[in-house]
Amino acid sequence: MLLTIDVGNTHTVLGLFDGDDIVEHWRISTDARRTADELAVLLQGLMGMHPLLGDDLGDGIDGIAICATVPSVLHELREVTRRYYGDVPAVLVEPGVKTGVPILTDNPKEVGADRIINAVAAVELFGGPAIVVDFGTATTFDAVSARGEYVGGVIAPGIEISVEALGVKGAQLRKIEVARPRSVIGKNTVEAMQSGIVYGFAGQVDGVVNRMARELAADPDAVTVIATGGLAPMVLGESSVIDEHEPWLTLIGLRLVYERNVSRM
Repeated sequence: MLLTIDVGNTHTVLGLFDGDDIVEHWRISTDARRTADELAVLLQGLMGMHPLLGDDLGDGIDGIAICATVPSVLHELREVTRRYYGDVPAVLVEPGVKTGVPILTDNPKEVGADRIINAVAAVELFGGPAIVVDFGTATTFDAVSARGEYVGGVIAPGIEISVEALGVKGAQLRKIEVARPRSVIGKNTVEAMQSGIVYGFAGQVDGVVNRMARELAADPDAVTVIATGGLAPMVLGESSVIDEHEPWLTLIGLRLVYERNVSRM
């Protein structure tokens, strides 16, 4: 089976693939202080609970694919693959790795690996032109052309960052649970903040996507809009532009990149 690891700034998502199917997944906090040995123990604890894998670390794992937005964690995971999975083919997404998606930006090396991986999966699953909206630590909008090229994107503050900023900077405000309020017009401070977050972000998504679609394609209606990320469900029901929801888009992209590179190793 293939182990895929998507390291974000706040959370790390792991997925286990049996062929094309994701059969198990886990979400843990991203901690840049964890060493390779600590990560190996964590992986053993998670995967040791799966009935299709053996008791020892690495049993049943035929390949590993990793992308990370946190360089220190990528360094430690590289050591994990070397020390604990030495006989298992591993693909770490970084410059030089074949993705099949041309990157048409001023400096391709500065585009986050997860954003390119999302583009890979979007092209494979839905074709182009497409826009991927990823609700993570930041809310990112990534444009893919009709030819399957990564054109560029937009980066905005994420939902959790905005909630935290309101709680820290607002003298009479506090950190709240991100949830859909009873109505748009809040009847108390908490509901008013929840309304601002949920409907404010939905409006942001609609506005940004509509503007991107007009630049991306002669017919904006031909652009497929895909939502992913842990906080996507909070906005899905309020946005008018999202066509598809694929929570495992990045993990699927990692599987595809692994398959495109493992034969070359």
